[in-house]
Amino acid sequence: MWKSKDVYYVSGNTGILAKDMGKALLCQFPEVSFNEELIPFVRTESQAKKALERILQQSAGRYPIIFSTLFSKNLNKIFDIPEVEFLNICDHFLVRLEEILEAKPIREPGTARALDDTAMTRRVNAIHYSIAHDDGTGTKDYDEADLIIVGVSRSGKTPVSVFLATQMGLKTANYPLVDDNLQTCRLPPEIIRNKHRVVGLSTTPDMLHSFREKRYKGSTYAKIATCATELKQSDQIFLKYQIPVVFSDGRSIEETATQVAQELQLKMAADSGK
Repeated sequence: MWKSKDVYYVSGNTGILAKDMGKALLCQFPEVSFNEELIPFVRTESQAKKALERILQQSAGRYPIIFSTLFSKNLNKIFDIPEVEFLNICDHFLVRLEEILEAKPIREPGTARALDDTAMTRRVNAIHYSIAHDDGTGTKDYDEADLIIVGVSRSGKTPVSVFLATQMGLKTANYPLVDDNLQTCRLPPEIIRNKHRVVGLSTTPDMLHSFREKRYKGSTYAKIATCATELKQSDQIFLKYQIPVVFSDGRSIEETATQVAQELQLKMAADSGK
């Protein structure tokens, strides 16, 4: 068994797809250490040969792994040599789709991430909106939101909101449940009238205590008892207003954000069916 392997992600564009897919596969082999390098924007035969030359110089005799998302057959042939372990991520599926659809693929790099003007404008607007409506600011504009995340302080609302704006183009506001909300078990009218686009975010007392302790060590705010009480009160609010809840503990920001978006879609689908 190899204890370590050199890995190269080769792409005709940014290489994000090659790296993401490669990492998703490599993480299944935790006993092997991987030395990774991204080689983006390989679009000509000259660039491909130069990249291969560098790979062979750095990893000669170690049979490095190359993950490729290059669409050009000619460029892929340059890398597909006995001295490397070449994995063409896209070509197998592209050929199969060509058979299924009875159509020829354009085989141009970057088309998967190309955004038209409308989509780009929407994403930029979503980012601006989310920044301007972070942590309970600008509640008067909540009618414009695609999504409103509600939860106690330090439950992960801001990073999830930013991800939803930057990656999904959703205008996301987030509102912290303050003492007045928790004690009265009530939400502001701006949130109540937009209840169909509200998702609650929660976590465990231990996780909440950990996050708060890092910022306000030894404070009443960070005590495990305070965290447990606030989370219990937030649960009562979510139940009262029939707000779907996503738990952020043990999940990455990406996973949490995806589940929040899914809950929003399910909620809106259910409301439209009434």
